[in-house]
Amino acid sequence: MSSDPWGRVDETGTVYVRTADGEKVVGSWQAGSPEEALAYFERKYEGLVVEIGLLEKRVKTTDLSAKDAQTAVDHLREQVDAHHAVGDLDALRARLDKLVALVETRREERKAQRAKQSDEARGAKEALVAEAEELARSDQWRAAGERLRSLVDTWKGLPRLDRKSDDELWHRFSHARSAFSKRRKQHFAQLDAQREEARRTKERLVAEAEALSNSTDWGPTAARYRDLMSEWKAAGRAQREHEDDLWNRFRGAQDVFFAARSSVFAERDAEQAENLKLKEELAGEAEKLLPVTDLKAARAAFRAVNERWEAVGHVPRDARPKVEGRMHAVERALQEAEEAEWRRTNPEARARAEGLTGQLQAAVDKLRSQIEQARAQGNDARADKLARELEGRQALLDQALKGLHEFGG
Repeated sequence: MSSDPWGRVDETGTVYVRTADGEKVVGSWQAGSPEEALAYFERKYEGLVVEIGLLEKRVKTTDLSAKDAQTAVDHLREQVDAHHAVGDLDALRARLDKLVALVETRREERKAQRAKQSDEARGAKEALVAEAEELARSDQWRAAGERLRSLVDTWKGLPRLDRKSDDELWHRFSHARSAFSKRRKQHFAQLDAQREEARRTKERLVAEAEALSNSTDWGPTAARYRDLMSEWKAAGRAQREHEDDLWNRFRGAQDVFFAARSSVFAERDAEQAENLKLKEELAGEAEKLLPVTDLKAARAAFRAVNERWEAVGHVPRDARPKVEGRMHAVERALQEAEEAEWRRTNPEARARAEGLTGQLQAAVDKLRSQIEQARAQGNDARADKLARELEGRQALLDQALKGLHEFGG
């Protein structure tokens, strides 16, 4: 027979659980030892503990309905009362009793919450009505219109009140929107008159722009065109059927002037283009110095090319980085060649390279000797391990020999 504080298994394989009301039969176990029987039904108990814990968490932290919570409690209580588990079942019943009380508390809380939400919805709708009535007097047509549309969407998202209250508030809300729409229509009627005034103003601006189109007084005329553009923008829009035609005439007059100015500036651009061609040729001449074979001669030749480069005038701004970059690349290559020459002739660096090479060669020779010895002794595992180490040392030696070669060794 086997037992624990909450249950036991008798000699017939019957499993009992201890409760406040005495022992209760859990079930019969014939498949294994008594210890296995108790362990099985203890796991069943732990499962109930987990399920009750999860339900407690759902009741406390989610919007689980009181009805669904009570159903879940009843289901778990049936399992506990069935006594098919070994553990403190009385404690589980106590937890379920507390859950029932908590569910009832939550039910009352939600009832109060619904009442509160109804009051809040009433307050929210009254606030929407008050804002709509305020907006109905606004002259900010676009912003107020968009805000009123937003208020409608907000209204639709709120809960309904009792029918009488909801209808009264909606009537006021709708009336405010209608009042705003009426005032907006009156405003746009006035706007039509303003557009006619804008048309007359723009006719005058077009006439002046066309008169200036053949001017050769480049600076002042360009400045006046900027002023005319500011006046154009300040005039507002004319009627749609006139706006595009007036704009095309206004813009066309400016295009005539700026095209003529561009023609004059083209001569300057042609000179810079020729300078670019010369600099590209000099860059190509410098690039022929690479790769560097005679550093002293290459450096002298580059100085000569660079002196001619400095004598050439400006090039177009957008082409400058590329062509200058080509010369800078040659200059960097010459600097790198000088640095490489210095490293090659540096006796301290050469001595360090020779020392490292000698150490690595000795290590490689030693490893080879150890491998031969291990093979002769039949210790293939050690020989293979040493062979892998030899591969790494040989790679380092090859790299060191390559570096030594750069010093001419």
